[in-house]
Amino acid sequence: MNHALPIRETHRCVPGPLGGEVMVPVTPADNETPTFAADDLVAARAYYDAEGYVVIRGAVPVADCVAAHQAYLREVKPDRGFFYRQTSSGRYERHVFTPQGFMLNAMLNVQDFDRRRSPLFPDAALKVLTAPDLQSAAAALLGEKAKIVQTMYFEGNPATWAHQDSYYLDSEQIGTMVAAWVALEEIAPGAGRFYVYPRSHKVEMLRHAAGVDIAFNHDRYKAAMLQAVAEQGLPCHAPALGPGDVLFWNALTVHGSLATTQPERSRNSFTMHLLAESHGFLQFQSRLRQLNLETVNGISVHHPKNLNRFRNRAVAFAETHFPGPFYALKNLAIRALVGGK
Repeated sequence: MNHALPIRETHRCVPGPLGGEVMVPVTPADNETPTFAADDLVAARAYYDAEGYVVIRGAVPVADCVAAHQAYLREVKPDRGFFYRQTSSGRYERHVFTPQGFMLNAMLNVQDFDRRRSPLFPDAALKVLTAPDLQSAAAALLGEKAKIVQTMYFEGNPATWAHQDSYYLDSEQIGTMVAAWVALEEIAPGAGRFYVYPRSHKVEMLRHAAGVDIAFNHDRYKAAMLQAVAEQGLPCHAPALGPGDVLFWNALTVHGSLATTQPERSRNSFTMHLLAESHGFLQFQSRLRQLNLETVNGISVHHPKNLNRFRNRAVAFAETHFPGPFYALKNLAIRALVGGK
């Protein structure tokens, strides 16, 4: 009688960003690329410099990940009001759900949530995003203490296109910003796994300028980015992350999220962008932004649209109730900003 155990699946084929398929590891134990412990930061920095990304295991306590997710489920997911969203232009929208009930339009800058609506979630989120080991890893990659300039929360998968963060935001010293994806749960291979193109941070790519600007020519930029990656023949890596694991990447590293093939699985996670504390914050590679910083758990956090202030709530009201004129003016301002480059 054959009592042999069935062979466990270690990798799965998922549609790739350039067409065809890519093989992705199923669980963190199946990662074929190196990952690093939170106390192995010298080796992690060397890998990051060479490859443009690095995975740090267990940088956030699992209990804090669970608490943030539970606060989202209790306070934020049932809320049918407007939240600021992670779209190409950034807009206030109500939740959009997948057929399986996962929020599809990721939320932007959770640190700015109105605490009258969400009294627990912002602090639970910031406890994750300012975890001591995460701060130490970010400082090691930046070469000095970090500050947080943007955050996001995902539940469903918006299938983010291949891009470089630097096109949208960066340090004033272009290419030095660091970003982080923080998994709150084990991310299934077909749930919209985060991917990177290793070593793409060393390849000359498009910069933000007239003709490929975000306001009126964003599709041209997306197409040109895919063409550049294809011409270089770079591999696509989508490491498996468990709760508390963090993938850091460089502002010039091409990345995105793979297509959803397991729609019954969520991808609860945060992302954030960090600068060296001494660096300015650059938008669209054109405009230095003033930062409204507050120290949270020992690290500076930018509050661009703090809805706990009346003025910002008034602007949000104008965006949500008069979106046509508001966004027309906003796009014209962006064109004026980058059009002369």
